[in-house]
Amino acid sequence: MMIENVDYTTKIPNNVNLTEDRQVLRALESWHPGYIDWWMDMGPQGFQQALVYLRTAVSVDPKGWAKFDYVRMPEYRWGILLAPKEEDRKIPFGRHYGEPVWQDIPGEYRAMLRRLIVIQGDTEPASVEQQRHLGMTAPSLYDLRNLFQINVEEGRHLWAMVYLLHRYFGRDGREEAEGLLERRSGDRDNPRILGAFNEKTPDWLAFFMFTFFTDRDGKFQLCALAESAFDPLARTTRFMLTEEAHHMFVGESGIARILQRTAEVMARHGVSDPADVRRHGVIDLPTLQRYLNFHYSVTLDLFGADVSSNAAIFYSTGLKGRFDEGRIADDHMLENATYPVLEVADGRLVERQVPALNALNERLRERYIKDTIAGVGRLNRVLQKQGIEEAITLPHKAFNRRIGSFAGARIGFDGRIIGEDEWQANERNWLPTADDRAYVASLMGRVVEPGRFAGWIAPPAVGINKQPLDFEYVRFD
Repeated sequence: MMIENVDYTTKIPNNVNLTEDRQVLRALESWHPGYIDWWMDMGPQGFQQALVYLRTAVSVDPKGWAKFDYVRMPEYRWGILLAPKEEDRKIPFGRHYGEPVWQDIPGEYRAMLRRLIVIQGDTEPASVEQQRHLGMTAPSLYDLRNLFQINVEEGRHLWAMVYLLHRYFGRDGREEAEGLLERRSGDRDNPRILGAFNEKTPDWLAFFMFTFFTDRDGKFQLCALAESAFDPLARTTRFMLTEEAHHMFVGESGIARILQRTAEVMARHGVSDPADVRRHGVIDLPTLQRYLNFHYSVTLDLFGADVSSNAAIFYSTGLKGRFDEGRIADDHMLENATYPVLEVADGRLVERQVPALNALNERLRERYIKDTIAGVGRLNRVLQKQGIEEAITLPHKAFNRRIGSFAGARIGFDGRIIGEDEWQANERNWLPTADDRAYVASLMGRVVEPGRFAGWIAPPAVGINKQPLDFEYVRFD
């Protein structure tokens, strides 16, 4: 059963009637201390006792699902929340197309589905670990609170996946849930599963890029899982998307505010040379562009290989669909369809048709790219409003890739295949340099006075939950 309002009478808040499933409730209560230990060790460093103005889900009704109040992060009520059940829902794709969705997992698909859930679950604590030091250099209380809101919601998304592991996978699921607390982002011996989640997030420019690009990948991956024939997973990810929207907002608005401050300085002082811009204490556009190039290319790798037999299997079996599956006008089986992909051949990029089932990663990546282009267009309008003719752009999708058909190839910003010498000559123009990172780090200073913002970023247009900008979003006791 699934209820719309969240039950807070148990240690684990939920809307899945855990009181009627004592075995799973006990298993989750046993997992809880380990999670708290992980949070205290790897969560936001130095702020565990601060009171933070956070939103907490109280229902899954989109018209009023959250409340705002002060809470210490270790006392945040993480819980299990599934979107409302859609009666008579049918499987929307694959060989089981049109059949009733599953409330339990067919035995032959258990291992594959467990792997999908573990990979998604592993990204959630990884991002918290990547961002754990950022609070020490927050540009404002507003931004500090947004960081912490993202962190606790990533923690809740971990709980969402752990519930599925405990509820549907028995001993194997319990072992996988423990493993999610044992891996560490960037650890040499036991790293997180996906490469992007082992990269460092050393400063707030990197954080905003991460939430703009990598959380956008999260949106598309969750949308694909929300089509799943396994209905508990579909409903879980549908509600996760409600929270994910804020994470992308933080990224896009953060970059926009950086651009606004930089553009204001450039227009006011009539400067455009990066060295001159830096002398005014803001982030120059070429540095921001190089950060963008890095995070975009790393995130594109998260979609996986361009041609993938695993993607074909996940689709055919009904485990993972396409973005907006129901709006696509085809047979939703793709057994005879093809799709174009790029590959390196004879020193150039060529397009070839491959079975559409094997190109599902690439198709999802293309939808992501289209969405990202629209986001970059909105960012460039910030510059245009200040009369700045320069613009930020996305590199070619083959640039700086480490996974798929472009892995190992030297491909320039514009998509040309180049030699090693040309790459070495241009790498510092395309990707962040040690000097770039050192300069950005030099700007990072902790600002905790309500209503004040660091000089390198503009204030937001409005506060959180209609609060004023000088609201005390974080209280230090």
